[in-house]
Amino acid sequence: MSVWEAIVLGIIQGVTEFLPISSSGHLILLPWLFGWDEPGLMFNVGVHLGTMTAVVFYFWRELWSMTLALPKGIINRRPVADPMSRLALIIIAGSVPAAIVGFTLGDTIEEFFHDGNVSTTAIVLIACALMVVGLLMLVAERVAEHRRPLLAVRTRDGVIVGLAQALALFPGVSRSGSTITAGLFLGLQREAAARFSFLLGVPAVVGAAVFELRTLFSDGLADGELRVFAAGIISSAIVGYLSIAFLLRYLLRHSTLVFVAYRLAFGLLVLVVVALGLR
Repeated sequence: MSVWEAIVLGIIQGVTEFLPISSSGHLILLPWLFGWDEPGLMFNVGVHLGTMTAVVFYFWRELWSMTLALPKGIINRRPVADPMSRLALIIIAGSVPAAIVGFTLGDTIEEFFHDGNVSTTAIVLIACALMVVGLLMLVAERVAEHRRPLLAVRTRDGVIVGLAQALALFPGVSRSGSTITAGLFLGLQREAAARFSFLLGVPAVVGAAVFELRTLFSDGLADGELRVFAAGIISSAIVGYLSIAFLLRYLLRHSTLVFVAYRLAFGLLVLVVVALGLR
């Protein structure tokens, strides 16, 4: 992979990791559409480190408040008295489903969708996932009440949104797309659903980065890969931070319908390309 390709895919990762349109789906579909080699381990490590940096840096105040409040609540035997301590416990509970699915099915999913020569079946499944979650998001927009703020989130909500996050291990589903949609169904305000989605995603993003970084340390970087690795980190971190800021501000005044339209259009485009044998 060239540095230019790493920058472009890092930008794509930074945008699609936090907008509800599926980063993993785009990082498979776009190289497939343009005939690029699929990004390997080195690139995946770089962009995950980048997006981890973006989300931790953007939400450092909330993360720091939860880090201080939870031990204090446990020591005082009132772990749910403080809103930030309660939110930390909810995020921990909501992270369990994704952890279980990742440990049990992660390797199988990785082999099927990231084997270096992605199959037509995998491409079709990703396109269908884009469209199905887009339709669910559309339904959520129509039936949701959009009234509950972030601190009204309960443990039950965290587990339900966590189950939705677990589905996002399948490319095309989108972690932010599935969790925001679940949050909308639960009656959260759009901005609150997105904010909770990002906070819930911190353990998943950090876990993915640490896991892949361990693999990188064991395998090492080949000659000439350091520049590509750095390009992926920097571009995904900068664009990821901007994407978070944009989406939270956007959802204060707008719906998710633009993302619904994009998911349906992109998924349909991929299916047409497959049906016509253009790729």
